[in-house]
Parts: sequence; structure tokens; C-alpha cells
Amino acid sequence: MDGDILFFFQQDPAVLPLYETLEARIQAELGPVQCKVQKTQISFYKKHLFGCVSFLRVKKKKELPEHYLTLTFGLDHPAESPRIAVVTEPYPRRWTHHLVLSRPEQIDGELMDWLKEAAEYAVRK
Repeated sequence: MDGDILFFFQQDPAVLPLYETLEARIQAELGPVQCKVQKTQISFYKKHLFGCVSFLRVKKKKELPEHYLTLTFGLDHPAESPRIAVVTEPYPRRWTHHLVLSRPEQIDGELMDWLKEAAEYAVRK
């Protein structure tokens, strides 16, 4: 495990296994993917940035689980799902999606389809 990743998760070590599950699935299904650890997020790149995880609070505190990660990704359209906490359009036809992850079973086919689409969109935009 990379020391920068361990340092990032000092804020909430309980979600490190969740991140490891997500990264393993991303590498297996989208790889090779570069992970860049920054102060407030871990970004995922193929040729371009297509998603990231952070501790960003995208819901009211009482609506969030005790331990969670926020997964952010961009698409050229708003994805419709009750799983998505927030969708914004910061630029025309660029939709940013924020999703709260707290359990490994949330890293499923639907989520991976969004990330695949986000990686493809990042190359096109």
C-alpha cells in the first residue's frame, strides 16, 4: 500500500478497505488507471481525469453514514439514480455526479458502468 494513500486515510481509516475494493475493481475493469493522491482527494486517470474519491460532504451530516467516501465522476448527461447524492452542470454538457459509498456491495455493475462511461467521456471532452 502506497504511503500517500495511507496518509490520506488517516482522516478515517475505517474506509480504507472500501477504497481498496473500489481501486481494485477500477484497475481490473478499466486498467491500467493511474491514481494520484492529493491533499483532499485521490484522483483516477487514464489519459485524463475521470473520477475521484474524497471525504466531501454532499449531504447533511445526519443523512450520511458514520464512515463514507464520496465518489465523483463526470458525464455528458445527468445520470438518473437515487444513489446519486448531487448532480451539477458546471459547464454546458458536463455533468458532475457525487455518490456516497459506505459498503463494498455498493461497488457494483451500475457504478462501474458509470465509471467506464466517465473514463470514455474524459477522453472525448
